[in-house]
Amino acid sequence: MNTKRNELVEVSFEFALLNINFTEELENSRKYVVAKQLLKSGTSVGANINEAQSAESKADFIHKLKIAHKELLESEYWLKLITSSSSYPKPDIEIDIKLLSLKKLFNKIISTAKK
Repeated sequence: MNTKRNELVEVSFEFALLNINFTEELENSRKYVVAKQLLKSGTSVGANINEAQSAESKADFIHKLKIAHKELLESEYWLKLITSSSSYPKPDIEIDIKLLSLKKLFNKIISTAKK
């Protein structure tokens, strides 16, 4: 059993949980379409990161992380749209903190993996 801490896996899992909670709030406000988009992209980040953990090669690992990064950028877009709209409930600041942490981790890991 691997007991080594994986910050990317942990933070992406926390980000997904925060997104699930917030999309439930959006659905309670009847913002179904955007809630569904955010739920899909926000949980896909961690799913792709987990898949990358058993990548078949370095290239496969980088590819899967790039997909996860794209999903994170999509989540960022939906959150920005929600925050900018006056008719939507606002997300908790913790979502933004996790998103920023993930962006920094992705930049570091992808650039290191390419070397």
